[in-house]
Amino acid sequence: MKTLKLDISKAGVEITPRMEERTREALSLLYSKQGAGNDFLGWVTLPSSIAPQELSRIEAEAKKLRECADVIICIGIGGSYLGAKAVAEAMGDSFAALRPRKEPVVVFAGQNLSEEYTYELLDAVKDHSIAAIVISKSGTTTEPAVAFRIVKAEIERRYGKAGAAERIVAITDRARGALKTLADNEGYATFVIPDDVGGRFSVLTPVGLLPLAAAGVDIEALVRGAEEMERATGEQVAFAENPAAVYATVRNALYEAGKKIEILGSYEPKLQYINEWWKQLYGESEGKDGKGLFPASVTLTADLHSMGQYIQEGERTMFETIVSVTAPKHEVRIESDAENLDGLNYLAGKRLSEVNRMAELGVQLAHVDGGVPNLRIEIPEISAHALGALLYFFEKACGISGYLLGVNPFNQPGVEAYKKNMFALLEKPGYEAETKAIRERLK
Repeated sequence: MKTLKLDISKAGVEITPRMEERTREALSLLYSKQGAGNDFLGWVTLPSSIAPQELSRIEAEAKKLRECADVIICIGIGGSYLGAKAVAEAMGDSFAALRPRKEPVVVFAGQNLSEEYTYELLDAVKDHSIAAIVISKSGTTTEPAVAFRIVKAEIERRYGKAGAAERIVAITDRARGALKTLADNEGYATFVIPDDVGGRFSVLTPVGLLPLAAAGVDIEALVRGAEEMERATGEQVAFAENPAAVYATVRNALYEAGKKIEILGSYEPKLQYINEWWKQLYGESEGKDGKGLFPASVTLTADLHSMGQYIQEGERTMFETIVSVTAPKHEVRIESDAENLDGLNYLAGKRLSEVNRMAELGVQLAHVDGGVPNLRIEIPEISAHALGALLYFFEKACGISGYLLGVNPFNQPGVEAYKKNMFALLEKPGYEAETKAIRERLK
């Protein structure tokens, strides 16, 4: 069985020779490194270039953290947290909180500035041994830097400076930056964020691999799945056989035809954070120069009872991409009921996954009939191997798609706008003039 299948039969797009040619040109830019943002293309061949020794070192450090702590606090924001969170949630137990805890757990901080969230985190871990993974290229990004200052102080209070050095791992720049300097001064173990891999493409670097190994995920299988997809979407693969090329072509064709919103959905709630990772990947890569599809997401069938009405009959400016899982890991069958008051005996004996699949197919047809083109991505199961392939597929398609759109898919200039205002409002040194000006605007 293929690791991933793409079905565009319900997309309503006929791929022309010119469209194929443009996509091939865009794909070639990823390998020739002649396109915009070409200094951030290290992710393209990353899966096949990860040395076994590097994976072994990551696994050894994860083992050390798991042995010394009940709770490992992973501190990062955006691409420094979403990839690990997405895979960890997909591979985890949805009801782990109700079960006796046998393994260390990974929790996340630094992805917000919420005082309530931070207080509850510190309160929840007060009776547990803790360690931390801090992820930041510079060490000065506000949200994770604030969280790390707080968590670091707590670890040092409990275990002292020497003990903290054994319980904190920094993933940061190779040679410079505040976090790199601190890690060297304090003796933290460190891993490198490659210079040529941007944050939202970094899940297969130590940024994602160390937290996932600490969470007990098989990172070797994750990388193998990504490596398979790297080969399956290579420059020399025939267009029709390259799912990333086809996906990028179709979504851009739909955009040019007036569809401005892409909704990513799945009928497996475990994939909810895959949606969140995907939204950052595509939103930050394509949303610039007044262009780009707006990435939205739904979790089905739950959202059929909320967003479903709009998708079915609202403004016709959207299309859907559904991630479908072929085989669940477990089996639950619907039982017969003597009174049959709910009228569901016609489902007796069926697996719940059968009902879920029929809901998926029925919704697909209804939405297509309602004017919503539909793409379908099928993975065989929710496993580290399949998720590695899915993540790389989306990354490769994103790079191609950004070049088709005519933007630099690897920068994010708009992200800096809010920071300048926030720094001014917080009266950061050096922002005195901006502080005065912005306070006048807020009167």
